[in-house]
Amino acid sequence: MSTSSVMACVAFGANLGDAVTTVQQALRDVGGLADTQLFKVSSLYRSAPHEAQGPDFINVVALVHTQLSPLNLLHALQALELKSGRERPFKNAPRTLDLDLIFYGDVVLATPELTLPHPRWHERAFVLQPLAEVWPERVSAAQLEAVQDQAIQRMV
Repeated sequence: MSTSSVMACVAFGANLGDAVTTVQQALRDVGGLADTQLFKVSSLYRSAPHEAQGPDFINVVALVHTQLSPLNLLHALQALELKSGRERPFKNAPRTLDLDLIFYGDVVLATPELTLPHPRWHERAFVLQPLAEVWPERVSAAQLEAVQDQAIQRMV
Protein backbone atom coordinates (compact mmCIF):
# COMPACT_ATOMS: atom_id res chain seq x y z
CA MET A 1 0.00 0.00 0.00
CA SER A 2 1.24 3.45 -0.89
CA THR A 3 1.75 5.97 1.90
CA SER A 4 0.43 8.83 -0.23
CA SER A 5 -3.27 9.26 -0.77
CA VAL A 6 -5.08 9.44 -4.08
CA MET A 7 -8.33 11.26 -4.77
CA ALA A 8 -10.98 8.86 -5.99
CA CYS A 9 -14.54 9.50 -7.10
CA VAL A 10 -17.37 7.18 -6.08
CA ALA A 11 -20.94 7.33 -7.39
CA PHE A 12 -23.67 6.08 -5.05
CA GLY A 13 -27.12 4.97 -6.11
CA ALA A 14 -30.07 3.14 -4.57
CA ASN A 15 -33.66 2.52 -5.64
CA LEU A 16 -34.97 -0.16 -3.27
CA GLY A 17 -36.10 0.22 0.32
CA ASP A 18 -35.33 3.51 2.10
CA ALA A 19 -32.89 4.68 -0.56
CA VAL A 20 -32.09 8.03 1.10
CA THR A 21 -31.15 6.37 4.40
CA THR A 22 -29.18 3.67 2.56
CA VAL A 23 -27.15 6.23 0.61
CA GLN A 24 -26.51 8.34 3.74
CA GLN A 25 -25.33 5.23 5.62
CA ALA A 26 -23.14 4.23 2.68
CA LEU A 27 -21.49 7.65 2.78
CA ARG A 28 -20.66 7.11 6.46
CA ASP A 29 -19.42 3.60 5.68
CA VAL A 30 -17.17 4.77 2.84
CA GLY A 31 -15.80 7.51 5.10
CA GLY A 32 -15.05 4.81 7.66
CA LEU A 33 -13.06 2.58 5.32
CA ALA A 34 -9.44 1.98 6.31
CA ASP A 35 -7.06 4.64 5.02
CA THR A 36 -9.95 6.52 3.37
CA GLN A 37 -11.51 9.90 4.19
CA LEU A 38 -14.50 11.65 2.64
CA PHE A 39 -13.37 14.88 1.02
CA LYS A 40 -16.43 16.32 -0.78
CA VAL A 41 -19.99 15.06 -1.10
CA SER A 42 -22.60 16.31 -3.56
CA SER A 43 -26.21 17.01 -2.79
CA LEU A 44 -28.65 14.12 -3.07
CA TYR A 45 -30.28 13.74 -6.46
CA ARG A 46 -33.35 11.82 -7.59
CA SER A 47 -33.07 10.29 -11.04
CA ALA A 48 -35.21 8.11 -13.26
CA PRO A 49 -33.66 4.70 -13.95
CA HIS A 50 -31.20 4.90 -16.86
CA GLU A 51 -30.57 1.55 -18.56
CA ALA A 52 -32.04 0.06 -15.37
CA GLN A 53 -35.41 -0.86 -13.91
CA GLY A 54 -37.55 -0.08 -10.90
CA PRO A 55 -38.38 3.11 -9.01
CA ASP A 56 -36.40 6.35 -9.13
CA PHE A 57 -32.85 6.28 -7.81
CA ILE A 58 -31.31 8.38 -5.09
CA ASN A 59 -27.82 9.39 -6.20
CA VAL A 60 -24.81 11.17 -4.77
CA VAL A 61 -21.17 11.53 -5.79
CA ALA A 62 -18.36 11.63 -3.25
CA LEU A 63 -14.70 12.45 -3.59
CA VAL A 64 -12.48 10.55 -1.19
CA HIS A 65 -8.81 10.56 -0.34
CA THR A 66 -7.60 7.00 -0.04
CA GLN A 67 -4.41 5.02 0.37
CA LEU A 68 -6.17 1.83 -0.75
CA SER A 69 -5.19 0.47 -4.16
CA PRO A 70 -7.84 0.69 -6.87
CA LEU A 71 -8.73 -3.01 -6.50
CA ASN A 72 -8.77 -2.88 -2.71
CA LEU A 73 -11.07 0.14 -2.86
CA LEU A 74 -13.33 -1.65 -5.36
CA HIS A 75 -13.48 -4.72 -3.11
CA ALA A 76 -14.28 -2.56 -0.07
CA LEU A 77 -17.10 -0.85 -2.02
CA GLN A 78 -18.47 -4.23 -3.13
CA ALA A 79 -18.41 -5.44 0.50
CA LEU A 80 -20.51 -2.39 1.47
CA GLU A 81 -22.98 -3.23 -1.32
CA LEU A 82 -23.31 -6.77 0.04
CA LYS A 83 -23.74 -5.45 3.59
CA SER A 84 -26.68 -3.37 2.37
CA GLY A 85 -28.35 -6.43 0.85
CA ARG A 86 -27.27 -5.89 -2.76
CA GLU A 87 -28.23 -8.75 -5.03
CA ARG A 88 -27.45 -9.11 -8.72
CA PRO A 89 -30.24 -11.33 -10.08
CA PHE A 90 -29.90 -9.84 -13.58
CA LYS A 91 -28.09 -7.01 -15.35
CA ASN A 92 -29.28 -3.56 -14.23
CA ALA A 93 -31.69 -5.01 -11.67
CA PRO A 94 -33.10 -2.63 -9.04
CA ARG A 95 -30.66 -2.34 -6.17
CA THR A 96 -30.47 -1.55 -2.50
CA LEU A 97 -27.07 0.05 -3.11
CA ASP A 98 -24.77 0.55 -6.08
CA LEU A 99 -21.28 1.96 -5.57
CA ASP A 100 -19.28 2.71 -8.71
CA LEU A 101 -15.63 3.69 -8.68
CA ILE A 102 -15.59 6.45 -11.31
CA PHE A 103 -12.03 7.79 -11.04
CA TYR A 104 -8.96 6.78 -9.07
CA GLY A 105 -6.56 9.69 -9.48
CA ASP A 106 -5.43 9.71 -13.09
CA VAL A 107 -5.19 5.92 -13.28
CA VAL A 108 -6.26 4.37 -16.57
CA LEU A 109 -6.91 0.65 -16.18
CA ALA A 110 -8.74 -2.04 -18.15
CA THR A 111 -8.97 -5.45 -16.52
CA PRO A 112 -11.80 -7.98 -16.42
CA GLU A 113 -12.58 -6.79 -12.87
CA LEU A 114 -12.09 -3.03 -13.07
CA THR A 115 -12.00 -0.35 -15.76
CA LEU A 116 -10.85 3.17 -14.87
CA PRO A 117 -12.12 5.70 -15.47
CA HIS A 118 -15.55 4.08 -15.32
CA PRO A 119 -16.41 3.41 -18.98
CA ARG A 120 -19.87 5.05 -18.95
CA TRP A 121 -19.48 7.88 -16.42
CA HIS A 122 -19.82 10.58 -19.08
CA GLU A 123 -23.09 9.08 -20.43
CA ARG A 124 -25.00 9.30 -17.16
CA ALA A 125 -26.70 12.39 -15.78
CA PHE A 126 -26.82 10.74 -12.34
CA VAL A 127 -23.00 10.87 -12.32
CA LEU A 128 -22.43 14.10 -14.27
CA GLN A 129 -24.83 16.39 -12.37
CA PRO A 130 -23.52 15.59 -8.86
CA LEU A 131 -19.93 15.39 -10.15
CA ALA A 132 -20.27 18.89 -11.61
CA GLU A 133 -21.25 20.06 -8.14
CA VAL A 134 -18.17 18.65 -6.34
CA TRP A 135 -15.58 18.67 -9.14
CA PRO A 136 -16.78 21.14 -11.80
CA GLU A 137 -13.52 21.12 -13.76
CA ARG A 138 -14.09 17.42 -14.51
CA VAL A 139 -17.42 18.00 -16.31
CA SER A 140 -17.87 20.00 -19.50
CA ALA A 141 -20.95 21.87 -20.63
CA ALA A 142 -21.05 19.59 -23.69
CA GLN A 143 -21.16 16.50 -21.46
CA LEU A 144 -24.04 17.95 -19.43
CA GLU A 145 -25.89 18.92 -22.61
CA ALA A 146 -25.50 15.37 -23.99
CA VAL A 147 -27.45 13.92 -21.03
CA GLN A 148 -30.08 16.66 -20.65
CA ASP A 149 -32.84 14.26 -21.71
CA GLN A 150 -32.21 12.05 -18.63
CA ALA A 151 -34.58 12.93 -15.79
CA ILE A 152 -32.70 14.07 -12.68
CA GLN A 153 -33.37 16.65 -9.98
CA ARG A 154 -31.37 17.92 -7.03
CA MET A 155 -33.10 17.27 -3.73
CA VAL A 156 -33.33 19.96 -1.05
